[in-house]
Amino acid sequence: MNPTSAPRQAAPARQMWPLYAAGFTTAFGAHGIAANLGGFSDDAVTSLLVLGGLLALYDGAEVLLKPVFGALADRIGARPVLLGGLAAFAAASALYVLADSPGWLWAARLGQGAAASAFSPSASALVARLNPAAGHGRAFGSYGFYKSIGYTLGPLLGGVLVWAGGLRPLFTVLAVLGAAVAVWAAVAVPVVPPLPKARQTVLDLARRLADPVFLAPTAALAAATAALSVGVGFLPVSGRAAGLGTVATGAAVSVLAACAALVQPRAGRALDEGRLTTRSGLLAGLLVTAAGMACAMLPGLTGVLCAAALIGAGTGLITPLGFAALASSTPPERLGQTMGSAELGRELGDAGGPLLVAAVATATTLTYGYAALAVLLAAGPVVVLVRRGGNR
Repeated sequence: MNPTSAPRQAAPARQMWPLYAAGFTTAFGAHGIAANLGGFSDDAVTSLLVLGGLLALYDGAEVLLKPVFGALADRIGARPVLLGGLAAFAAASALYVLADSPGWLWAARLGQGAAASAFSPSASALVARLNPAAGHGRAFGSYGFYKSIGYTLGPLLGGVLVWAGGLRPLFTVLAVLGAAVAVWAAVAVPVVPPLPKARQTVLDLARRLADPVFLAPTAALAAATAALSVGVGFLPVSGRAAGLGTVATGAAVSVLAACAALVQPRAGRALDEGRLTTRSGLLAGLLVTAAGMACAMLPGLTGVLCAAALIGAGTGLITPLGFAALASSTPPERLGQTMGSAELGRELGDAGGPLLVAAVATATTLTYGYAALAVLLAAGPVVVLVRRGGNR
């Protein structure tokens, strides 16, 4: 591949599949363990404080390191960072399998978060580098689809593994998965050399990240992730309050993930074919997501299911369009840095959404917590996007 030229046609499937598998791995690993850490105290999760610390450890590593590894991918190439991150993820997972002690669980979780910080933005950058701008929507739609599958299957398959033998079988599966995807990527993903780039000062970086071209899609991605996190975490609470059983509440979360997975490839294709613009798609996605949060205020199964379907559809619309917008507006030599910074925005949304809803719910009720996030989704990012104007 000529490092100074963009590809003229989409990368063949054999080159893209390992990148999709990397997206699946980070999603499966994050939610598979997080959803099951609290279920078995004999695996060193002895209190809510310990549980909170283990959950925060993974996310904290991602918040701090994703921009760093994104910039490194621009400097040395995204492929080595991808392979190194996958290998490190496998090693961190194997660490707990071999040690099986409380202290090593903390070390393994921190290592997994640091490793995911390396291979997640690198995979996103390679998705963009291996495909022409006219195909970014479809490429990121497919990438997002497999990440959504990981988010869906992680809690389910992880729960089965933890039920069967505790956390060690789950960490074993993650170690094998990380190693297998690393080997697959080493064989199938082509070398994409780093591009020459002009010297960038801290002020230049700050200006680029403060540009509405970056802020608008990143704000939309953060808002979508906030709503997704709230839906997964709080809709089961609403279901239980309405007298629904675990099967019904679990089905609601599955509906959310399934809708997000189904919408993403379709949204990407619509963008590439000119049937949808980035601006209109992001605005529509935010409004649909806000409508989903408003439906969560309704009592009973109807409110829960409507909320799940709309939140899933809205976030599924936002995600591929947001990443495609970032890829199309970023110089190719800065893609890793941009994707890492955008992933940081998503992590902040992932943490901020539940914190906002929980804080409002503590002072009032959960219904008002949903209302607060619905208003934020409909007002804040929309104002940023409207001021930005069209970008396609």
